[in-house]
Amino acid sequence: MPIIHFHIADGHATEAQEERLLVGASQLYAEILQCPIERVRAFLHVYPPSRCAAAGTLISRSSMQAPYFEFSVLDGRPLDQRHRLLGGFTDLLVEILKVDRALVRGQCKRVAPEEWGIGGKPASEQRAADIEKFTHITPDR
Repeated sequence: MPIIHFHIADGHATEAQEERLLVGASQLYAEILQCPIERVRAFLHVYPPSRCAAAGTLISRSSMQAPYFEFSVLDGRPLDQRHRLLGGFTDLLVEILKVDRALVRGQCKRVAPEEWGIGGKPASEQRAADIEKFTHITPDR
């Protein structure tokens, strides 16, 4: 279920930077969640600067970058992993896009395994053994 979405304004990344961001995020996700990289999905959503605002100003009228990301994990993943992903995705944006760390925003979306589909079947069935392992790592939520 590892899925990451990055949202940025057009003109703030080259094609090479976009590739580094998507590939780097995929590798980070697989490493932190200790899952096969084949399960990871990474998306980049690029918006016209006239359709993005930060601090009450259209990005097209300022030089401000204001990237946002959201990622999904199956509920039960340890808090430490979720925090490492929050920090790691932020680090990638700062390193690759040279954006001010204070302007990066992101969130983790936890999804109940019975609400997530893999090949048309609930993750609670498809990944039962994996879920059993990571839900017993730590009780934090």
